[in-house]
Amino acid sequence: MGTIKFSVVTITYNNRDGLSRTANSIQNQTNKNYEWIIIDGASTDGTQDDFPHYPSATIISEPDNGIYDAMNKGINRATGDYLIFMNAGDMFATPDILDHVNSLTHPNPDLIYGDSIEGAYYKTARTPQHINWGLFTHHQAIFYNRQALGDIRYDTNYKIAADYDLTLRFLQNHKNAMYIRKPICIFEQGGISQQQVKRGRDEQFISRQKNKSCSTFINYTVKSIQKLAWAIRSHANWIYWSLKNKKQPL
Repeated sequence: MGTIKFSVVTITYNNRDGLSRTANSIQNQTNKNYEWIIIDGASTDGTQDDFPHYPSATIISEPDNGIYDAMNKGINRATGDYLIFMNAGDMFATPDILDHVNSLTHPNPDLIYGDSIEGAYYKTARTPQHINWGLFTHHQAIFYNRQALGDIRYDTNYKIAADYDLTLRFLQNHKNAMYIRKPICIFEQGGISQQQVKRGRDEQFISRQKNKSCSTFINYTVKSIQKLAWAIRSHANWIYWSLKNKKQPL
């Protein structure tokens, strides 16, 4: 594959401590062939006071129209071969992740993805063929080939599931994916997707219908199973992780 240039995009708004953790994770990568793009929504919590500590980053700090508008700004400024979102609070799982991805010999896959660490659990990725059942790994564990991504952007009509929608549309045209059997990210829990779970399910349903990725019957079935899975997770967390085969404690 040769030497890859990575674009690491970080979206942040009033999450000064989270951005600091993310910064340490990115700046400690052993592979330095990356550009780091910070899109800050004009934070008011002192975040901007830390910008001098991130001299290698390209920083845009201005009001935006939400998370996915900010993410689109990041894509538009990216120049790397592969793009990954590592938002404020999220971290690379180990300092050698970018080196490991760069060392792969597979010829330019459209998408590279791996596992995640979520809380006290190691979360094993499913395959992209499971996209109709939800995002198969955390968004922060996916590298998108920027050339393959082309002019695909986040649909800002979605407030929770635009990352799912973008990946669904991407995979309808680009199916050459590579799986890395190791954790890519440490996912920060408690974000908006976990605060508004029902809206996320509804938006995923709309995305599948709009993109005709499955039958209406399958779509309703998926939504019902997602609802049941969240109920189990909320009331019997260990059962949820066992059923998902993602129960490997750290």
